[in-house]
Amino acid sequence: MNPKRVRRLLRLMGLETVYPKPRRGLSRAAEGVRKYPYLLRDVAIVRPDQVWAADITYVPLSSGWLYLTAILDWHSRYVVSWEMSLGLEADFCVAALERALATGRRPEICNTDHGPQFTSQAWTKVLEGAAVAISMDGRGRVFDNIFVERLWRTVKYEEVYLRDYAGPREARQGLERYFGFYNQERSHAGLGYRTPLEVYGALEERRTDRRIVTPGEAAWNAAGTAVALRAPSVPAASRR
Repeated sequence: MNPKRVRRLLRLMGLETVYPKPRRGLSRAAEGVRKYPYLLRDVAIVRPDQVWAADITYVPLSSGWLYLTAILDWHSRYVVSWEMSLGLEADFCVAALERALATGRRPEICNTDHGPQFTSQAWTKVLEGAAVAISMDGRGRVFDNIFVERLWRTVKYEEVYLRDYAGPREARQGLERYFGFYNQERSHAGLGYRTPLEVYGALEERRTDRRIVTPGEAAWNAAGTAVALRAPSVPAASRR
């Protein structure tokens, strides 16, 4: 059989190879908005809440798409919050950011791309009100937000592509289950085979009342030895 026949038969059977596909332009900036400088060039990331990053990706459903955003702590890979939406308005990104800040933790810097959700006044106003420095990827710097890109790859290959979400409710249930596993159970080689939760802030049992400290409490303490990271850089010729 020649390749054209194989492709035709695969289409008839509804079979498709799982592989990374091109991005669909979610990071394109809107016209006339303020763009912020990239603040992480050659910065060593050595502690939790030093840098958070946010991004958006697509989640396929049986019919249509959902959009997923997440707030990730760079140092620990901990997903501080996430949210889904049927549309690409900035509201769901802002909701995820406000939920992350409501935990009582806040970063020194928040890094995103130049997408219209992250250059919107609704998003930047929340960060400025929380005294968080705003950083945005430079054009041509494809590795600036690499930790969130790795998160999307992991989520899709370990959860999304293995499911056939019938609708938003099923997708939310599946992602809620997976992010709990990702934060609390999935170890990372880059973290010394610890979980993101162990590095971001260990759950401690208080001696006074023997209750478990929840992620939303300021009593969390950073766990383990700091793992030094550095913001990725690209050759000077590719910077614009």
